[in-house]
Amino acid sequence: MSTQVEDTVILEKFQDEKTRNEAFNLLLKKYQQKIYWHIRRMVVNHDDADDLVQDVLVKVWKSLPSFRADAQLYTWMYRIATNECITFLNRKKLKNNVPLDDVSNELAESLADSTYFDGDKAMLKLQKALLTLPEKQKLVFNMKYYDEMKYEEMSEVLGTSVGALKSSFHLAVKKIEAFLLAED
Repeated sequence: MSTQVEDTVILEKFQDEKTRNEAFNLLLKKYQQKIYWHIRRMVVNHDDADDLVQDVLVKVWKSLPSFRADAQLYTWMYRIATNECITFLNRKKLKNNVPLDDVSNELAESLADSTYFDGDKAMLKLQKALLTLPEKQKLVFNMKYYDEMKYEEMSEVLGTSVGALKSSFHLAVKKIEAFLLAED
């Protein structure tokens, strides 16, 4: 038997003031790690990812009473996390007054030095290749490759057509292949 509670149960418990905290704890248990890794792949740095997860969870807590269930709970949370990542990266770019490429180079260096990254050399190369992609292509690649999301789900999160997402993923794969071949 699965230890994961159904989203409908979490949402029902959240509606009742007496079980709201329990519902949020169930939601955290079910989704916090998935949200963390989605964010971490976008911002690379563990501390930044941790901070963003907290921001996302606060937004989820505050917005959950108005959640209309016309999307899946995870898709809705994923959208919040994605928007927080994009805002964070744009702020970082503006604050440092540097092109996004320089931010990507900084992230690549921090990736190699990170005590939280225990990947092998191939994974490190893939992460560096991902940092060379434009934000949307990186996002689409991460959603498809790591989170195994269907294009229809990605479309809900990003508000983009399935065709555009397929194109972005294809371009991302081509750029990653070119980067990895050039690295050898």
